Amino acid sequence: MDRNKVQEALNPITDGLFGKQRPVRYERPHFKVRPLVRMLQDLTSIPIEDMYAYAFSREPLNGKFDDGQRKSWMKQAVCCGREYAEKICCLYGVRSPEELSEAMGLKVEYPTFPENADRVLFAEFREPGNIKIYMDAVKKAHKFTERPEVKEVLTEQLDIKGLLLAHELFHFVEEKYKDEIFTKQEKIRLWSLGPLHNDSTVIALSEIAAMAFAQAITGIPYSPYVMDVFLVYGYSPEEASGLYEEIMEYAGKIPCCEEGEPV
Repeated sequence: MDRNKVQEALNPITDGLFGKQRPVRYERPHFKVRPLVRMLQDLTSIPIEDMYAYAFSREPLNGKFDDGQRKSWMKQAVCCGREYAEKICCLYGVRSPEELSEAMGLKVEYPTFPENADRVLFAEFREPGNIKIYMDAVKKAHKFTERPEVKEVLTEQLDIKGLLLAHELFHFVEEKYKDEIFTKQEKIRLWSLGPLHNDSTVIALSEIAAMAFAQAITGIPYSPYVMDVFLVYGYSPEEASGLYEEIMEYAGKIPCCEEGEPV
């Protein structure tokens, strides 16, 4: 399927990942279902820095950037996430997401579903210090991690609940250090007229840094963007396969064969 068509069909799904919010009212897309383990093998082999095109694909201002800018910002945002992971862990003397959230005085809740059923949502941060991890998605994904072949790819280090929590923790850290942190200080000028101008932050930078922060905190050896596909798979293997197809195309790689198709 053409990349633009894939992205258009998946926008309502991926806008809900890791705390993004958008009403979900769309016609169910149709994609070739790919084998879960093979998708995970492919995705875990892509370094987080090589996810730059996918990471920026849903940035509202993406059309104003070129690939050089995207690659540069991707590296800087990844470094930012890793830097603040070490800074926060050293500051509080703990490393697990649960201990960090407690040390920082955050209220963490684990409801089964979001209050609004019209959106796909796995976790979210709400100011000033509330995080919700939605356990329906975690439980659905956990059933797959019990399979030896899946566990081998995702490793024993994966704690889905902890990874989601670590991602949302970054958004709290980002607000705490907003006067200095790269993701809040880096801006793009939308227009200028004499002394007047309009500068905007780049939303994608925050999400990229949160992914790098979560990876550094949890120690998983692959990009947390893998969870975009893995968590959706628990709800719809077809839609997860479409999202996988999109990520692979953005990374310049060939998607694996569909289930039942000769390799």
